[in-house]
Amino acid sequence: MKRAFIILSVISMSLRLWSADNWPQFRGPGGLSLATQGEYPLHFGPGSNVLWKVELPSGNSSPCVWGDRIFLTAVNQDKLETLCLDRRDGAILWRKPASAEKLEPTHRLGSPATPTPSTDGERVYVSFGSYGVIAYDFQGNEVWKHPLPQPIIEFGTSSSPVVADGLVILNCDQDVGSMLRAFDARTGKIVWETSRDFFLRGFATPLVWRHDEVTELVVPGSVVLTSYGLKDGKERWSYRGTSRVACASPVVGDGLLFSSSWNVGGDEGERVSMPKFDEVVSEYDKNKDGKFTLDELPPGPVRERFSQIDVNKDGVVTQAEWDSMAANFARAENAVLAIKPGGHGDITASHLVWKESKQLPYVSSPLYYDGRLYTVRSGGLVSCYDAKTGRPHYQGERLGAAGDYYSSAVGASGRVYFISQAGVVTVVEAGDELKILASHPLNEGVMATPAFLDGKIYLRTANRLYAFGR
Repeated sequence: MKRAFIILSVISMSLRLWSADNWPQFRGPGGLSLATQGEYPLHFGPGSNVLWKVELPSGNSSPCVWGDRIFLTAVNQDKLETLCLDRRDGAILWRKPASAEKLEPTHRLGSPATPTPSTDGERVYVSFGSYGVIAYDFQGNEVWKHPLPQPIIEFGTSSSPVVADGLVILNCDQDVGSMLRAFDARTGKIVWETSRDFFLRGFATPLVWRHDEVTELVVPGSVVLTSYGLKDGKERWSYRGTSRVACASPVVGDGLLFSSSWNVGGDEGERVSMPKFDEVVSEYDKNKDGKFTLDELPPGPVRERFSQIDVNKDGVVTQAEWDSMAANFARAENAVLAIKPGGHGDITASHLVWKESKQLPYVSSPLYYDGRLYTVRSGGLVSCYDAKTGRPHYQGERLGAAGDYYSSAVGASGRVYFISQAGVVTVVEAGDELKILASHPLNEGVMATPAFLDGKIYLRTANRLYAFGR
């Protein structure tokens, strides 16, 4: 019996070590965006430290890596597909189509191939808003598929599937019919579904938070951050006071959960407020039908968001839609939050450790690394906080690479790697003062978050996948 226990322990340890050398989902192991062991290059680009590069169809999904395989999704001549590449040389081993009847609409910077694949080492799971969820084995054979209704949202889907404890979790926040789903990883059957009808569009990937013998699923959403039990999908706690639209994914460290959210209309002094529906009807409802079309509304921030207020996309705004959006604007708060574990019910007043409302990131997720929390906002303004207290080490300091940031930062080799949408890599020393170590252009746009494994960086640009290393 003792010998069997030792053998099982060795096997378990081997599996954990093997898992640590993979990048199995969006932002890597645990969604933490921390590199596996290895010495990573400080300087790299199209002409420096390139191990290999390969042309790719368009797509915003990030590399998912297990063993000698790299998985990505793409849009190739208006067709969705999953690609498997050889990690050693970038050769495409197989590519499989997803037969969507039509592609979902996306933002001008978006793509119908934005969610990042995830894997448990046996199967790879891909999600397309235009189709649903598909599981393949590592040889490219379809294991199961689960088509889903096309989402009602004009900016496209972005939330990536997450694999945990034999489940594939997918958050489907949209303007109508938001839903959190858990699929059996082996069969694709739905294990549980939890309605999120209260929530409008959202683009963040959930986080599995393990602590104190508890496993919970933390899901950012419109104006509320919510935790669910992983096994049953039942709500555990909620925090009221996040941004109107959720884009960034949470992270954990030092026993705390960190979540950042920012959107237009949630900053004090710049809040967007909507007048009462009856007041607007009496003045602007030209045909007196008790509804609004786009051309009936006056110019301004409300008219500019007509497509968001019109949640069912039927071309008119009803009082129910108007009142719902007005409430969202009123409740929205932009902030970086630190939350302690152990909450139940409404934890807004009980479990907040610290909160910061300045220099907030938009899409790029926060990074916990070695006792510090890093964020980067549009314009290339980076901030670093003491993770336990929220005390700023520095805030809103310039990286020297302006523009927007959609790729999430990665911590590796005592450094933090930032990549702008324009494709400029800036590497800073992990520490209490901003020290820029390197900055170099990739000469292509970057939306995806790179994978860092064994001293190599796998980075997707607008047209290519690079492997950088010494």
